[in-house]
Order: sequence, then structure tokens, then C-alpha cells
Amino acid sequence: MYKQINLKNSILVILVTITSICWSQDADSVPEMITDRPDATESPNTVPAGYFQVETGSFYESFEEDAVKSEVYGYNTTLLRYGIFDNLELRLGWNFEEVRTSFNGQELDNVASGLSPLLAGMKVEIIEEKGWLPEIGLLGHLYLPFSAASDYRPETTGVDFRFSFAHTLSEKSSLAYNLGAQWLDDSPEAAYVYTLVYGYSVSSKIGLYAELYGDLPEDNRANHLWDAGITYLLSPSFQLDATIGSSITDGQDILLSAGVSFRIPK
Repeated sequence: MYKQINLKNSILVILVTITSICWSQDADSVPEMITDRPDATESPNTVPAGYFQVETGSFYESFEEDAVKSEVYGYNTTLLRYGIFDNLELRLGWNFEEVRTSFNGQELDNVASGLSPLLAGMKVEIIEEKGWLPEIGLLGHLYLPFSAASDYRPETTGVDFRFSFAHTLSEKSSLAYNLGAQWLDDSPEAAYVYTLVYGYSVSSKIGLYAELYGDLPEDNRANHLWDAGITYLLSPSFQLDATIGSSITDGQDILLSAGVSFRIPK
């Protein structure tokens, strides 16, 4: 009981400390965060030099076909971002997932769970927005198989890259999109990736977005999906988000997601 109370107290202290740090940055006029969650579109912006940004959350998605239903529970989807220079950041991410399968409503025993391959990469800002020319960034990742649980461990290292573009449409609205490719899940064939998102600022704290995204594998059918969501900026360095989505083509029946992002100063 003594150890359990100490653990709870420690967690409380950590949460209070993080919250205090994030809120204390208001007085220093720190620019507002630009996060890479909750949508699938990665921004061209990097974390400022010397700052550490955490973006984490959970999700639920389901797929059903021919009386077989698969449910994916993402208990922890975390991306760590650290600014090396004002135009370069390092990135580290991982997911802890659980997949449950049922047939005709009867849940099966074969539950897969564990960490997905560790994501390691970087992002660089290439060009600032100027007139009709968009802001442009480039990011790429390696997916390291040795870091994954046995249920999710591929035999080869995965790779992806994306060019990220962003246009300011007005004081309240923006348009962003990604174009890239990925080689994942031991496939030697590329899957070409696209995203397109429209964002609208309801106020200085509340933002809405709607997005189309998908991939076009060389050796399989294309996958097209949509999602929409809301962000709430509690302070310039602390943000909450929520998302709902689904597939346009056959596949994902529903996606639900919620998360939090915060930035720690140097």
C-alpha cells in the first residue's frame, strides 16, 4: 500500500510539473505549437531549436468483412520531437496496440498486442511561404524491427519519406498536403502516400479540420480515407485533440482518437 501511494504521488507530481511548465511559457510569449497530430498530414514546421515536444494519444478502429471483425486499440501513440536547429528536428515514435478478432460476434482467443516498430527520423524546413508558393518541408523515418513485439515484428527495416506543403488561405483558414512514399511490412513494393487537409480557426484556442488521405500500393488496391476533428489550445504549449474518421474504400469502418500535445522549453 505504501509503494502504491508513493507511485500515485509521483505520477501526480510529474503531471503537475509538466502542466506548470507549459502554462509558465505564456508569460514568455512563446509561439503557439504546430503539431503533427491529430490528422494524418504532417506539417512542414519544425520544433524550435532546443525545445522538446511530446505528442501522444489513444485510438480505436474497427474493420468488418464476411462476419469477421477486427478491432484495434491503440493505448499509446507517442511522437517525441526535438529541435536541433530552427529548421531541423529529430523524431522518435512508437505505438502500443492490441488487436482483437471476433467471428459472428464471438470473440476469438488470438489477441495480438505489443509495441510496433520504433520510428526514428528527422524533419527539415526547406522553403518559407511566399505569395502563392507554399511553405515546404521534408521528413523521413526508419521503422526499426528489433524494437517491436513479436506480434508486430517485420523481418526488414521499413522506410518512408514525405514532402509537406502548407498554404495560408486567410487569417482563419489554411490548406496543407503531403506527397511521399513508404516501404513497410516487408513489402519490396512502394506505396505512394497522399494527404490533403483544410483547417479553420474558430477562435484563438479552437481549431477544426477535415481531411482526405490514403495510399496507392504498387501491387494492391488503393486505400482512401477521411477524418475530421477538433483541437483545443489550453496554452501556447499545451493542446488537446479529438478525431473521428472512416474509409471511403473498403476497410476501416470507424476511427476514434483523442490525445494531448505539450512542449517543454530548453
